[in-house]
Amino acid sequence: MSKTDKPKKIALILTGGGARAAYQVGVLKAISELAPKDSSNPFHIIIGTSAGAINSAALAIYGARFCDAVMRLQRIWRNFHVSQVFRSDFIGIMKSGAHWLLSVMLGGLGKHNPASFLDRAPLRLLLAKYLPCQRIKESIDSGVLESIGITASAYGAGRSVVFYHTSQEIAPWERSRRIGRPEEITIEHLMASSAIPFIFSAIRLGNDYYGDGSMRQIAPISPAVHMGADKILVIGVANRRAEFEEGTSVPAYPSLAQIGGHILNSIFIDSLETDLERLRRVNKTIELIPSHQLVEHDVNLRPVDVMIVSPSEDLQAISMKHYMGLPRTIRFFLRGVGAVDNKGSSLMSYLMFEKYFCRELINLGYKDAMSRKDDLIKFIALDKNNGASD
Repeated sequence: MSKTDKPKKIALILTGGGARAAYQVGVLKAISELAPKDSSNPFHIIIGTSAGAINSAALAIYGARFCDAVMRLQRIWRNFHVSQVFRSDFIGIMKSGAHWLLSVMLGGLGKHNPASFLDRAPLRLLLAKYLPCQRIKESIDSGVLESIGITASAYGAGRSVVFYHTSQEIAPWERSRRIGRPEEITIEHLMASSAIPFIFSAIRLGNDYYGDGSMRQIAPISPAVHMGADKILVIGVANRRAEFEEGTSVPAYPSLAQIGGHILNSIFIDSLETDLERLRRVNKTIELIPSHQLVEHDVNLRPVDVMIVSPSEDLQAISMKHYMGLPRTIRFFLRGVGAVDNKGSSLMSYLMFEKYFCRELINLGYKDAMSRKDDLIKFIALDKNNGASD
């Protein structure tokens, strides 16, 4: 293949969103069915954040057969129970609650202060069982994947960090409040990237503690551009019209769940919207500048095509339908903070790692992707089996 015929590098961005990431699996299922049978991973670059980081790792580990990778993800998400992610038993919840209460009443417990509301020990066991991260290196060395990036937020340094593993010569980068650092991906990186603040404890990596990668992620599309992407597929986890209804009033003081959901929405959703608008403006600006002037003035800008697939339905409303499927202890907790009404259900949707909720999100993702199958086939060049190993 000549240099001029070289296919464009395609990146996949899987955003954060807790249990909402089940939607991503449905979209991936559709892509796997649209791709040629037994084809390898069709993406050169994969960037994952929070729960999207876990999905990204699975695609990288089992990338030699994309369909198999997606089937493995489906098997986990379609049979999820919250007890596989965090302790939901009565003793576990009571122990955590008593720890927090004691800390508040005594004015702190020093180094024994509680680190989070929920214990994620079950998730670590699940990842260790199903995601042998050492195989990511094998996928990259074999050419199945070119680069993978996992985003986490450094509490000490106060910036967003993209840990990336690549076969290319990509120098570490540093921008305002965000850096890229070459490093082999491990389970610890996945645990750090998905550590929702207050709810899950931070993870120590090197000399700093890291939390959910969506925090301080002011430019979620930027890492894929740094890694050379020409086209970027983003799978979101929010129905933008439903999540941001304008003109709605708050007749009473907002509940803890409503405030928490508002914070999580700002962490997981807002930065993506802003970055998409920024990239589209840059693309439009480049179109107006003659290419020879870009070269003459050494302007290092290039157009990047973006396609986003996001839920066509309100995920908050879907979570309300499945509230009774949660363990009694979690229902008690969510009811206590006001998460069982329409205003507070956003928080619940991030924590509902239950199979019936996840299955509905997978089905929705599949339906939304299939409704745009012609666009997806063209954008990812699925009819040409445009994988990373081409």
